[in-house]
Amino acid sequence: MAPANLGVQPLVDARGAATGWWQLRQHLLYLTGLWSIGMMALAMLLALRLPWLERPLGGMDRVYRLHKWAGIGAALTAIAHWGAKESSGWIKALWGRAGRPEHDAVLPWFTDTRGFAKDLGEWAFYLLLAMVAITLLTRLLSYRPWRLLHRAMPVLFLALVLHTLALMPLAFWALPLGLLMGTLLALGSLAAVWSLAGWIGRSRSHQGRIHAVRVLGDGGAQAPIEVVCALPASWPGHRAGQFAFVRFDRAEGQHPFTIASAPGSLGQSDQGEPLLRLVIKPLGDYTSSLGRRLRVGQRVDIEGPYGRFHGRGQRRRQQVWVAGGVGVTPFLALLEARQPGAAPTRTPLQPVHMHYCTRDAARDPLLARLHRLCAQAEPPVRLSVHDDAQGQRLTPQALEAEAGPLDIWFCGPQGLGEQLAAHAGGARAWRLHRESFAMR
Repeated sequence: MAPANLGVQPLVDARGAATGWWQLRQHLLYLTGLWSIGMMALAMLLALRLPWLERPLGGMDRVYRLHKWAGIGAALTAIAHWGAKESSGWIKALWGRAGRPEHDAVLPWFTDTRGFAKDLGEWAFYLLLAMVAITLLTRLLSYRPWRLLHRAMPVLFLALVLHTLALMPLAFWALPLGLLMGTLLALGSLAAVWSLAGWIGRSRSHQGRIHAVRVLGDGGAQAPIEVVCALPASWPGHRAGQFAFVRFDRAEGQHPFTIASAPGSLGQSDQGEPLLRLVIKPLGDYTSSLGRRLRVGQRVDIEGPYGRFHGRGQRRRQQVWVAGGVGVTPFLALLEARQPGAAPTRTPLQPVHMHYCTRDAARDPLLARLHRLCAQAEPPVRLSVHDDAQGQRLTPQALEAEAGPLDIWFCGPQGLGEQLAAHAGGARAWRLHRESFAMR
């Protein structure tokens, strides 16, 4: 990537020309620009929800986490790129323009668009920073306006592709770097067009209907909602512990929900449709209103299934499940898969010690079902309930009593998950498996 005349030289020569500074600025400008557009292309590809990426990356939730960090990395290197560009002002102020290299030749089709491409890239940079900031500060916007704003990201990427094509030096295209960048830009552009056309997940989308809906527990404002969905014959089936992107309202868009039933555990509807269960806790402005808006027979669009939260580990390790609040939903499906008469699994199951953290065991609408499923599970699942109302909080230190090396499967509050993650690197060398639904 470096020009042929790259070498060690003073930043300012004996004649007072800042040749070294100018060349350093030029190298930084190219390097940060290529890193930024490369990571943006990666983010665009990861947004396609390609199922074959789940195995190497450990699940679709981790695919989205990498997507998020690729976007953040693109924004940070874009800031460095902008800083390198703006550094010309103070170099000229201190030493003048002497030693500044001429503009590099670019692809002949873009020779006359240099000025426009620079302006386009600068405006796209400001918009990219604003969108990444809003993504990180999720409380600034509710999900619906954030989703509409985020859909503009492919347009932003295509603008930056034009910026790159118009300003990347012609000599770079003859290097292996040119092949790499050309591939990234082409794949990222295809991903952007695919996203703008609304085709993400289309081959894995299925139109079903709501078969049953009921509010669990006391029916209060914080009571979870159980939704049973009837799906078409095209539904490929799922594995216990997986999730799907579900859309009840076309204006709202999709939300990820764990499938809280094992494959085939609910049987079929009278029309022969496979059934699956969702358990949704009212945690935000959207989920809080679902109990009032969902009706039997209403259309539901489900995309998936996704995820690799299967609750199984190595035989020589003790399996420990830790659930908190609505994080119990994947474990309900895993427990149903252990019930007598359930479909056999591909790999042998192991005994499990399950820890369930609840705010108030006396009012928990899912606890009775959890007790029943654990009591009938094969192989056995030993249940320990930690009742916050009684001051019974689970700590990582409490898991030290478990014999042998541990495989810990966790789904629950972020704070407890971070405590377990921090403890996982200790002398016991726990293996912590957790899903993250923070997909924005």
